[in-house]
Amino acid sequence: MKDVMDLVFDPEGIEWHTVSPRLTKVRLLTWTLTMALPILAAIIVTAFFPTWWMFVILAAVLGLYIWIAIIIRRQVPKIGYAEREDDLLIRRGILFRSIVVVPYGRMQLVDVEAGPLDRKFGIAKVTLHTASPQTDAVVPGLVPEEAARLRDRLASRGEARLAGL
Repeated sequence: MKDVMDLVFDPEGIEWHTVSPRLTKVRLLTWTLTMALPILAAIIVTAFFPTWWMFVILAAVLGLYIWIAIIIRRQVPKIGYAEREDDLLIRRGILFRSIVVVPYGRMQLVDVEAGPLDRKFGIAKVTLHTASPQTDAVVPGLVPEEAARLRDRLASRGEARLAGL
């Protein structure tokens, strides 16, 4: 039986769609490129100044890299979305979990984006813009066909709800 918190973040009767596992590769590659310079700098400085505290700094930088890589591998499978009759649900997180509910009638723009690494790995992200910038929602890591399908479906549902106002 689910506890109350599980029901908040995983309501019963909802069919969740997960994002592509390729998103993990893109995020790991981005993290590796981000950390390459600090790791290289720590290795070079440690080679020229081999004191105990330099080894501690090198170990801390490498530890941070490994820790975030582990977190990325665990976080991506927890990202998901579900289409309901009147709104779209987007969930993410393992330790700090969140669920965003975007009513179709509040959407103003549905955007599909793909950066260079996204295109290389065959994924895109769908961004839903609403009247309030704080409530914009993003579904990353979708294969292009699913991103286009979701964009078109959300746009048509949003127009239908807006026309009903």
